[in-house]
Amino acid sequence: MEGNTTRIRTHESNEQTTEDTHEETTDETERVCPECGGRLVNDAEHGETTCAECGLVVKEDEIDHGPEWRAFDSAERDRKKRTGAPTTKLMHDKGLSSQIGWQNKDAYGNALSSRKRQQMSRLRTWDERFRTRNSKERNLKQALAEIERMGSALGVPEDVRKTASVIYRRALSEDLLPGRSIEGVTTAALYAAIRQMGLPRSVEEVGAVSRVDEMEFKRAYRYINQELSLEVGPPAPDQYLPRFASDLNVNDETEGRARELIQTVMEEGAHSGKSPVGLAGAALYAAGILTNNRLTQDEVSEVVGVSTVTIRNRYQELLEVEGKRQQAEQREYTETEAAV
Repeated sequence: MEGNTTRIRTHESNEQTTEDTHEETTDETERVCPECGGRLVNDAEHGETTCAECGLVVKEDEIDHGPEWRAFDSAERDRKKRTGAPTTKLMHDKGLSSQIGWQNKDAYGNALSSRKRQQMSRLRTWDERFRTRNSKERNLKQALAEIERMGSALGVPEDVRKTASVIYRRALSEDLLPGRSIEGVTTAALYAAIRQMGLPRSVEEVGAVSRVDEMEFKRAYRYINQELSLEVGPPAPDQYLPRFASDLNVNDETEGRARELIQTVMEEGAHSGKSPVGLAGAALYAAGILTNNRLTQDEVSEVVGVSTVTIRNRYQELLEVEGKRQQAEQREYTETEAAV
């Protein structure tokens, strides 16, 4: 009897594996064009699925999951929609709780009496207290407001702020905050999100908008990076090039030459242990010399935010590595010609 049960279970397991494999194969088949094998894209406006390579219409008359009404301005859209705002990680309650408005008017737009205004003021106070019912919610509310403030000051997009809020929520849920300030951990979470998204923001720039000193922020960042296993790699120097080149108003030739210098240094491994911001500034300064678009060390230092000594030392190292690379290529070319 036990043998039959084992065979039945094995047969069911094999059937389930076959079904899962069939579903995965079907999904992979549906994502590619049956004619040319190209990538399929959804055209929500026309309700079609087409191939991005050959233009074949694979599916048509698809179901539109959007609203059945149309709106031509924001006021009409707000009047017609029957749902609330989407949930967001940028609010401690994800935007699911209600909030009493600040206008002291009734449903018809008439002003409230003084007694009703006092009553509404008390209701707002209690509503705010009920939205943050314990210390963790109050902590999270303060932290998310701090992330919003620093993100706005740095000009980072909303997805970076959402990533920072998720990192902070993880740190709060794993009880990593005791012994550390809320401002320090929020700054560390925002910097980790910036690094994960590959934005060109340096430690000094993030520390400048923080309410804690740079050393405390660095310690908090190293701690949450290790405890949460974020696996954030070191920033590449070429991430800062476009912004610095725009601020210095250099031409495309100089920027391209600077990118070549940084690529050479990264291939040789000479960038390890050096500030990526300083390398980016030094590469622009060295590229300006090589392309006859000279920049002064003072103006590069002011834009990049490092000392002129750093610019001078890094640009000499860049030119030295570039010279060695050119000598090696010339030697290889000479040996190839001699062999031929």
